[in-house]
Order: sequence, then structure tokens, then C-alpha cells
Amino acid sequence: MARKSQNIEENHGSFVVWKFIVTYVVLMAIALLIIALEPVKRVVDINDLYSNMLVQITAFLLKPFGIVEGTRGPIIDLKGITLNVRFGCNGLEAFVIYAVAIISFPVATAKKLWGILVGLVIIQLLNIIRILALGMSGVYFKTYFEYIHIYVAQGIMIALALVLFLVWLHYATEK
Repeated sequence: MARKSQNIEENHGSFVVWKFIVTYVVLMAIALLIIALEPVKRVVDINDLYSNMLVQITAFLLKPFGIVEGTRGPIIDLKGITLNVRFGCNGLEAFVIYAVAIISFPVATAKKLWGILVGLVIIQLLNIIRILALGMSGVYFKTYFEYIHIYVAQGIMIALALVLFLVWLHYATEK
């Protein structure tokens, strides 16, 4: 009898994992479609709104350094370099990866909402710091800019989303 009970528990655990994975993949696809579909973008372009907000914040924070020449939508012109803050660079991708993982996990809605709100703030604060650092490196360390941008900065955001999810998971599953 104990063996049968153990098999049921193992099957249930396996089902929960598969349910999480399938839910995550489906919700990621839906989220990315909402962000990318032209009919949706004509109503509200979430990505552009997000990018434009980040560019304005970044330009404001870089002004004291005297390197900002102007902004145009998702573009920030700095002395000697132009940054185009778009999907993959604006932190929206990292936030969507994080938020969808939380939404897919089977816990109370209050814990999900708390995790999404705190994650949004943390991811965007660190993303603004990342964009500031990329801007400064583009102006003062142009030789290393491409390396920092392509190999370091994007990976940091994805890793951050994963680490934040693991921290939230610990919080969400505490008894």
C-alpha cells in the first residue's frame, strides 16, 4: 500500500512540473505575440512605450555627465554614440520571462502579485543602471562597447530574471 501511495505522489509531482512547463511556454508565446503583433501595436505599442520611458529616465540620469545630446523616441544620442533601446535591450524581455514564470507557478495570487511588482522594480532599476553603464562605456570605452553590450549586458539581465525567480520561489513556497 505504501508503494502505491508513493507512486501517486511521484506522478502528481511530475504532473505539476509538466503543468508549469506547458503553462509557461503557452503564456510566453501569448506575451510575445501581444508585444509583437501589429494589430496590437496599432492600439498600444507596449515595447515602444517601455523603451521611450527608459530612454527619458536614462537621459535624465546622464545629463549631469554632460554627454547627452538628445533623445528621439527609443533613441538616446550621446557624445560619439547613439543607443537604440529596443526589445532585448529595454529589460521588457527579462521582465516577461520573470513574470510569466511567476504566473505559471501554482501559489496564491497575492504572492504572485507581490513577486511581479517587486521584480518589475528590481529588474528595471538594474536595467537602468545597465543602460547607464552601456552609455558611459560607449562614450568613454568605445573599444569595449560591443563586447560589453553583446556578451555581458544582455546575459546579466536574463540571469537576473532567473535569480529573482529563484528568490521569489523560496519566498512563495515557505510555509
